Amino acid sequence: MDGVLIYSNPSVERTWAKWADRHGLDADDVLAAAHGRPTIETVRLLRAQLDAAAETEWVERTEMADPEGVVAIPGARELMAALPSDRFAVVTSATRPLAAARFAQVGFELPAEVVTADDIVSGKPDPEPYVAGAARLGLRASDCVVVEDSPAGIASGLAAGATLIALATTYPVSELGGAQVVVDDLRALKVDYAQAGSLAIHVGR
Repeated sequence: MDGVLIYSNPSVERTWAKWADRHGLDADDVLAAAHGRPTIETVRLLRAQLDAAAETEWVERTEMADPEGVVAIPGARELMAALPSDRFAVVTSATRPLAAARFAQVGFELPAEVVTADDIVSGKPDPEPYVAGAARLGLRASDCVVVEDSPAGIASGLAAGATLIALATTYPVSELGGAQVVVDDLRALKVDYAQAGSLAIHVGR
C-alpha cells in the first residue's frame, strides 16, 4: 500500500519524527527501521521496554490525523481498475484502520482482499504476509507477482517464492536488490489477458 499504491511518506515521516522525539531517538534511524515493517514490530525493535500496543495506537492515530501530502502513486488508479478484484490483494504492514484511512484519503475504494498487520503473526520481511495474500486469492505465492517499494517487503515476497517488481518510490535503486525488475512507478506496468483467462503484467512504457 504505502509506497506502492499510495505515497504517504510525508505523513509517515512526520509521525515517526514525533515518536522519535518523544523517546529520545534519532528520527533518521527510526525511519530506516520503520519503512516496510508493521508499526508494532518497529516499536519492539527500537524500544522493547515500551507498551508496544499502546505506542502502535499512538503512531497510527497520529498518521490518520495527518493526511497532508498523502496522494496516489502515479498509475495506481489505472492498475487497480485494470485488475479484476479477485486477482489481486493488497498486503500491507499497516493495520486495517490505517489502511482504510489511507485509501479514503486518496479517494480509492478498499480492495476486496486486504492483508494487514492485524491478520498475521510475523510481518515483513517474514514471508507470512505474502503467503497469506496469495492464499486469499486461492493461489500459491510462487504463482504471484509482488510489487514492493522497500527492502523488507522485497525480502518478504522473495521468501514467499513470488516474482518481484520493485518501485523506486521510497528507496534508491541500489537498495532494491533481489527484485527481478525495478521501475519508477506503476505507469510502467500494463495488464494483459492471455488464453484461458490467464493474466500477465508487462513492464514498459
